[in-house]
Amino acid sequence: MPSLDTIAPDAQAAGQGHLLAAAERLEGDARDAFVAQLDAIDFAQVPTWIERYVRAVEPEGVPASLEPAPYYPNDPTNASNPWDEDKYRDIGTGLIRAGKVACFTVAGGQGSRLGYDGPKGCYPAGCVTNKPLFQVFAEGIRSTSHRYGAPVPWYVMTSPLNHDATVAFFVEHAHFGLDPADVMFFPQGTMPSLDKDTGRILLASDRTVATNPDGHGGAIRALAESGAVEDMQRRGVEHVSYFQVDNPHAKVADPVFLGLHAGAPNSSGEFSSKMVAKSSWDEKVGVFCKADGRCRVIEYSDLPESLAKQTRQDGSLRFNAGSIAIHAISIDFIGKLASDAAYELPFHRAVKKVSHVEPDTGEPVEPAEPNAVKLERFIFDAIPLAGSSIVYETDRVEEFAPIKNATGSDSVETSRALQTERAARWLEAAGVKVPRHADGSVNACIEIGAMTALDADHLRAHDRLPDAIEPGAKVAL
Repeated sequence: MPSLDTIAPDAQAAGQGHLLAAAERLEGDARDAFVAQLDAIDFAQVPTWIERYVRAVEPEGVPASLEPAPYYPNDPTNASNPWDEDKYRDIGTGLIRAGKVACFTVAGGQGSRLGYDGPKGCYPAGCVTNKPLFQVFAEGIRSTSHRYGAPVPWYVMTSPLNHDATVAFFVEHAHFGLDPADVMFFPQGTMPSLDKDTGRILLASDRTVATNPDGHGGAIRALAESGAVEDMQRRGVEHVSYFQVDNPHAKVADPVFLGLHAGAPNSSGEFSSKMVAKSSWDEKVGVFCKADGRCRVIEYSDLPESLAKQTRQDGSLRFNAGSIAIHAISIDFIGKLASDAAYELPFHRAVKKVSHVEPDTGEPVEPAEPNAVKLERFIFDAIPLAGSSIVYETDRVEEFAPIKNATGSDSVETSRALQTERAARWLEAAGVKVPRHADGSVNACIEIGAMTALDADHLRAHDRLPDAIEPGAKVAL
């Protein structure tokens, strides 16, 4: 049990004496719980955070030498950059068959933006079946394991807010047919929220420190501290397939991508990424760029409009490589990122409204304007730290149907339309007649589950497909 006496000197030195006073006003279990919260704060780093992110804020900016990142085109026969797709598929297949691949899902988000009360992974995503996102991925992992004859363990990073609800959801649904021993849950870390004027750590209540999740970049520390990395090493896993919970089209373990990651001559096999061609210059996705000889992601809000709008001679966007938050990362590299200070990911600053209480009076405060600095890390900041990182272009319909918003772009509606379009393409490739409207959109609602097929080639081997889909039908295969 941590002691307030041992915490006090560091907290005082960091200018956070108000937290000690708050602790002194508590008794019993409430005091013990509050002291445990204080013990989790790295007070030695607090002055640095305040100086860098509260007092002397410098715009992140972009490197002067910025240029588009090279990438492996989706079409391997591309005249300007051909590559051997079969070769890398064989390499990736070998990794999966040998049990050297695990799945890792970042699932700390809530479904509040979708009007859903619960973890986002529990949200009903299937366009016909309403399967929750977690089930979509679980079936993808089961199907992958069956197809390649090897277990594919799954690591799910929750948040402190939704951890218990997520675990309970899996238990309630019998882990969607997966062996519970092959599914590991752990919460991501948190950071204290700082007052944007004083740098004081805010109090959410008279007995709770105000905190925020430490971002998807916090996955590195969480993987190491939770014992997930150790578990992977025990199993012989060498690479993780990383994807976020809001994209039901993410391939849980893509052999071609994994093969490029592990076997391409210009890849160090440490950190690789997938991209899609941007739909417009102002699409809100990060962009893969190259600066000082290193690949990196520049956030859409940081890429100057003059660069974002640049086009090639054929009219296509010059900076067109949009990040879809799908990566392959080696276990050795995760260990290096977690243990070597030279590889520590930077923090990013966001100024937000945070409800809190006054530390002296305990009076609640509902700020009208942003009042707090939240610090988080981004996983893609590891890219320039890798020896050599590659980018692989994939098809938007095939692999990017995110559910981020209730309406508009990247919404429930657009995701379900993409699910139908992908299913229609697969069926048409297998010789099934699919009804389409005059504008080319599908005149039906079609969902193909991963237990039926993982891709178009997998579906073609299916021996019980219909000859045609009826116009206006709802079909789940």
